[in-house]
Amino acid sequence: MNHDVSGLTMLGRSTAQPNSPEEAVLERVPNPHKGTNYVARFTAPEFTSLCPITAQPDFAHLVIDYIPGEWLVESKSLKLFLTSFRNHGAFHEACTVDIAKRLVDLLEPVWLRIGGYWYPRGGIPIDVFWQTGTPPAGAWIPDQGVPTYRGRG
Repeated sequence: MNHDVSGLTMLGRSTAQPNSPEEAVLERVPNPHKGTNYVARFTAPEFTSLCPITAQPDFAHLVIDYIPGEWLVESKSLKLFLTSFRNHGAFHEACTVDIAKRLVDLLEPVWLRIGGYWYPRGGIPIDVFWQTGTPPAGAWIPDQGVPTYRGRG
């Protein structure tokens, strides 16, 4: 197994919070099970960004599922990348798809999907879904488990 983490710049070190997604550095590590179609899931139930028009905070529950190819995303760098959106103004659709595309560019996964379950503002929740294509046959991909927003009822 290849556990080479020598190129990582954040793991095990104090790391400043990036000011923007463009500034954030995503890092990757070798996949110890390259060639095996398994799903890795990251859930960010307290994702925050800003409305690009009003600068009011927007909140989402993000679920990222991917089948790794040669690379895994290093989780501390992913956490810092996701929190870099706290001061970033973009619509829900842009935030959700930009996160997925940045991961695809870095990892070149076999398959990736993201579910962005945004909490309502102005009375309407917006859910955003994107994936790279059809997952490979035989891969077990569980439901994301996030129900449609139904308010207090």
